[in-house]
Amino acid sequence: MPVPFEALIPLGLVTAMFGVTGSLLNLSRRYNNEGKPPRHSMDKWDKQMLERDKRLTGSSSHQSVRILSFLFY
Repeated sequence: MPVPFEALIPLGLVTAMFGVTGSLLNLSRRYNNEGKPPRHSMDKWDKQMLERDKRLTGSSSHQSVRILSFLFY
């Protein structure tokens, strides 16, 4: 039994909307994490290391050779 072409238009719209929302969600999560993929299943140790990196380098996602800690302490 052939599929009528009228059914393909809503199918294409629904597929496009799921693709757009998924892409925007991924983009916003990466933007919040400075371009890196989001972290999953972080324990207390990981959170402490992120806080330490934030204090030392000014960013919790990137490592830096510049020493910013003297400005904050």
